[in-house]
Amino acid sequence: MKIGILTLPLHTNYGGILQAWALQTILERMGHEVKVLSRDKKYKLTPFFWLVRVPSRIIRRMFGKKVGILNEVHYNKVQEQIRVNIEPTINQYIHRDKRYLDKISENDYDGFVVGSDQIWRPKYIKSTLKSTIENAFLGFAKSWNVHRISYAASFGTDEWEYTQEQTKTVSGLIQKFDAVSVREKSGQDLCQKNLGINAEHLLDPTMLLSKEDYISAFKIEQESKSDGNLMVYVLDHSKEKTDFINLIANKKGLMPFSVGAKFDDWSVPIEERIQPRIQKWLRGFYDAEFIVTDSFHACVFSILFGKPFVAIGNASRGLSRFESLLSLFDLHKNLISDFSQYREDDDYAISETSYQKLDQWREKSLTYLKNNL
Repeated sequence: MKIGILTLPLHTNYGGILQAWALQTILERMGHEVKVLSRDKKYKLTPFFWLVRVPSRIIRRMFGKKVGILNEVHYNKVQEQIRVNIEPTINQYIHRDKRYLDKISENDYDGFVVGSDQIWRPKYIKSTLKSTIENAFLGFAKSWNVHRISYAASFGTDEWEYTQEQTKTVSGLIQKFDAVSVREKSGQDLCQKNLGINAEHLLDPTMLLSKEDYISAFKIEQESKSDGNLMVYVLDHSKEKTDFINLIANKKGLMPFSVGAKFDDWSVPIEERIQPRIQKWLRGFYDAEFIVTDSFHACVFSILFGKPFVAIGNASRGLSRFESLLSLFDLHKNLISDFSQYREDDDYAISETSYQKLDQWREKSLTYLKNNL
């Protein structure tokens, strides 16, 4: 079957890129021909931009309006710089269809898989898929005779963030799906309550593969060794988090090292925004003796690589994602929302029981894909 995977744009987020690659890999192993629908996240500078929008902004600036004249040009240039280490890996590992969704035709694919990551979170779709949440439910293909399922699609939160109009529209679209699955337990409740759909609860695509799959495919052992043994991957920085990390480092006698740049922080120099290679990020899990993070996918890879970790609750990015993931493997204690919850006498290790549960969830998730494609 020719399958198109619809997910969030492949930008600089390690987890977002690797979940797309993992789902692509699993489907290809099942014998399907797969493409990831992912256009570049940049502005298309048409003649209209240069002939109309730029002169208009110049005139508005002349009348005292605070508008940027070449915002889009600057954005594209910056994105190219911060992605310089990421883009080659994406091009090498992910088979992309870079067309806009309205340029894809019914004959291009036999079916579509929507997911994973926060593909069903409206605020994340707003600036990516022609500014409509409907396309995250295959609105662009609503009249086509194609197979359509979701795999571990995520709302990112346990609250319903759709408007009444959006709810009505996507309710009609999701009824066309042959099967629906979500990544969080809370997603099941949201589907049932707001869309009238029974959804299965499945693993994030990255967890369908083993640690050995990542080490082998990305040649992790050939990557230079990390600069320490306490891996720090923090998306939202604060003094409190820094103090907490230093506390753990001192108590455990470990050397902190950070993997990941402040790629979405426009206040720092461009040099601090250039994202390291995906291989370097993966090598961090390989070398770490302990991990501190506020990232969902860093929790995932801590589990896959069998490393003790503490997850700092990241409510603004979707706390229910963490709670749902860690509850699957009885790792509730690894998630803290207050630094006082950290227990120095706890090793925060992952038990054999957790891995037995991972095997069971893998089997369930793979069976869903086999049965519905």
